[in-house]
Amino acid sequence: MKVLEKQKDLRVDISPGLDGLHPSVLKEVASEIVEALVYLRCDFHLIILLSFFLSLIIVNLMAIVILSRGRCGLSKCITKYLLSMAVTDLLVIITAVLLNRVPAIYFPGSFLSITPVCSLSITLIQATRDSSVWLTVAFTFDRFVAICCQQMKVKYCKERTAVVVIATVCALGSLKSVPWYFMHEPLYIINAVPWYCRVKEIRYISPQWKSFDWLDRILTPWTPFLLILVLNVLTVRFILAAGKARRRLRAQSNGEKQSDPEMENRRKSIILLFAISGSFILLWTANLVQFAFKRLTIGYKITSFNDPRYILQEGANMLQLLNSCTNTFIYAVTQSSFRKEAKDAMKYPFVALGKIIK
Repeated sequence: MKVLEKQKDLRVDISPGLDGLHPSVLKEVASEIVEALVYLRCDFHLIILLSFFLSLIIVNLMAIVILSRGRCGLSKCITKYLLSMAVTDLLVIITAVLLNRVPAIYFPGSFLSITPVCSLSITLIQATRDSSVWLTVAFTFDRFVAICCQQMKVKYCKERTAVVVIATVCALGSLKSVPWYFMHEPLYIINAVPWYCRVKEIRYISPQWKSFDWLDRILTPWTPFLLILVLNVLTVRFILAAGKARRRLRAQSNGEKQSDPEMENRRKSIILLFAISGSFILLWTANLVQFAFKRLTIGYKITSFNDPRYILQEGANMLQLLNSCTNTFIYAVTQSSFRKEAKDAMKYPFVALGKIIK
């Protein structure tokens, strides 16, 4: 590649070499080869990227199908929350990656780059992201009530309550994201068609837009981050205290160690809870750091792709998107029934094909 780049810079006002080729010919051939290699590399990156995210979509779809069948040994309440989280995670991948990042990088100037479509895409990204985050909070709170608040558990931890909470969270998340549609203006207007999205200057000078920006950040992800952290700490404290008391009572009544089905069921539920909420905290930490760094360095301009702030920003975005892909793997690791259903689902096409061949 370096040799070709050098040949592109050849002088064309000199005589041909010993091979009889004129420098202008070599320069033209080198330019065409370099352009072809660049396009080939872009196509290769696009294929890898699309393959990766399409596999994540398939995995999330499989999780949705498995959870909707209700054969994972989980209560209907938990299943509703996990199912809603799987759906919103899938929507995050579709809106943020397939409808936004991929077209912006590899297909500039497509229909998705028209300003109204671009604004709608950004609004959908915010709505699905907020819904996904707050459903994680709702699930964490539901498990906190189920484990620590026995009196409240009877009334709250029901399938009907879960449906109401999920619908409310999604509705409020969508409503909160509406202002994002009006935050952008076209970058160009060609033949009366507005193209691309640029943040309006008023966002940085208007007190209303500044307030909305802070409110948006506080509601997602600062408040969910703190709520999940506090609920998990309270849950751990209650579990440790209850576990000691329960072991003491069983030791007094039985005089020896025996298996405790109640504690075993609770342990499985706790592992699932901590895996999901811990993954959220871990993967969103970079986003919080990036936001704090951005606020501390107001006026700082990114100069290149190697700029530390740009790397931090894109790394935080990548981890945020990755959070929408981890829950399915968490189910597979922590739930034996889910693993069994997943294996059966993967075997089904081959079993069906074998029956057809026979």
